[in-house]
Amino acid sequence: MKLVILDRDGVINEDSTDYIKSPEEWRPIPGSLEAIARLNHAGYKVYVASNQSGLGRGLFDIEALNAIHLKLHLELQKHGGRIEAILFCPHRPEEACSCRKPRPGLYQQIAQRTHQSLLDVPIIGDSLRDLEAALAVQARPILVLTGNGRRALLELAQHSTPGLAQPETYEDLAQAVDAILAKVEAS
Repeated sequence: MKLVILDRDGVINEDSTDYIKSPEEWRPIPGSLEAIARLNHAGYKVYVASNQSGLGRGLFDIEALNAIHLKLHLELQKHGGRIEAILFCPHRPEEACSCRKPRPGLYQQIAQRTHQSLLDVPIIGDSLRDLEAALAVQARPILVLTGNGRRALLELAQHSTPGLAQPETYEDLAQAVDAILAKVEAS
């Protein structure tokens, strides 16, 4: 099975320091939904793994999160795309759970669901924690500069993280998908 894992906020949709708390606040990054549809049309299954500590902080409830995800699914369908599943961590950072990135718990759950290793599977995120979790499961970490991506690139330049000295980096999800599909065509 060809698989790609995406972070949500800052990769698929615009991020907010105030959290995305309702469907009205959810806005796709230009080109992101089309990029997911292109992955699907090339035979890829797309999963989303997202920290959603706003849930644990009481900023929104599970019904609001489900409504946000329904909007994502419906908007994506308009472009002929599909997400297999959205896995999320509802915990606050201080809860020290195994599913909050940079811990690899969400990615491990996807590996269990799909019955496959995540070795070299593209995992696209906009933060250092996304990339660190990808390394923990031996996936292919890809950074996009949307969302928190530019800040993550600065963090990497200031503090060398083993295995992430020069991460594969693209302007946005559309460019990252172009690179993934080009690599497949070249092989």
